[in-house]
Amino acid sequence: MAKKEEKEGILLETGTNEIEIMKFCVLGEYYGINVAKVKEIMMSERVKPMPHSHPAVEGFFKPRDTLITVINLAEYLSGEPQKPKEGSRDLFIITNFNKMMVAFRVDSIEGISRISWRDISKPDKTLENGDNSIATGIAQCDNELVTILDFEKIVAEIAPETSIKVSEIDKLGKRSRNESPIVIAEDSVLLQKMIRDALDKAGYGNVVVFNNGLECWNYLQGMSRDPDIYDKVNLVITDLEMPMMDGHRLTKLIKDDQVLKHIPVVIFSSLINEQMFLKGKEVGADEQLSKPEIGHLVTVIDGLLDRFHESLSTGFTN
Repeated sequence: MAKKEEKEGILLETGTNEIEIMKFCVLGEYYGINVAKVKEIMMSERVKPMPHSHPAVEGFFKPRDTLITVINLAEYLSGEPQKPKEGSRDLFIITNFNKMMVAFRVDSIEGISRISWRDISKPDKTLENGDNSIATGIAQCDNELVTILDFEKIVAEIAPETSIKVSEIDKLGKRSRNESPIVIAEDSVLLQKMIRDALDKAGYGNVVVFNNGLECWNYLQGMSRDPDIYDKVNLVITDLEMPMMDGHRLTKLIKDDQVLKHIPVVIFSSLINEQMFLKGKEVGADEQLSKPEIGHLVTVIDGLLDRFHESLSTGFTN
């Protein structure tokens, strides 16, 4: 049975394909962020400027002895200089993902909605602008259309050193090609390319990528009765935040299937903290890693595939 917990009066369940969206306002428009990324909300404080930083970076402040970078979201979204108004009551959304904390200045917080990932639509090609899109989805929250922002991409653009580095693979030394089939569920076009490039550099060239958990599940379910299933899928890598179906739900469905359950599943997400780790463990994930640790991901894949092939040779009796 799915684990339940109370958070700000909203019932959360693991593996049920639901998400809490915090709706906020910037320059008169509604945007959203996954509550799992939010550490706290604070009234804005004085920020010390940082010379030669990205134009949207206001600088930093230090609450409770923690140095936190402040990004002016209005300036980032508009591309025009935005100065905090004197006497304004704007807010800082303090986020925690990719093992770092960043504050985003917003105009106001409008509330929290609990919705299904199925109710979040991926922007079509006329809106998403390929790799440059900063919207991971459009959600209907309390009769308002809310743009879910890709905060990881925003931070990666401002500070590229925080993102996945394909160069990490060089540290693993010379590697041979490995044709073990790997399936990936990842909604970000940019991260799809970066992960695929890193795996290819590590020798894993037999990779199939899906844009969300539902597409991935339909593919796996469609071949689950294929007698050659284990020749076609040896490992699944999934993000957590995805339209239509999230990574926890995808993992739970795989591990509840009597055939697919033997295939190792790796959750590769910016949201791996203590709470999310417990949720991933509950739905049966074999490994859970935080982005952008791509070198670590490759070594984990190596070990899981070795174990999978050994178990396959014994008919999964061990």
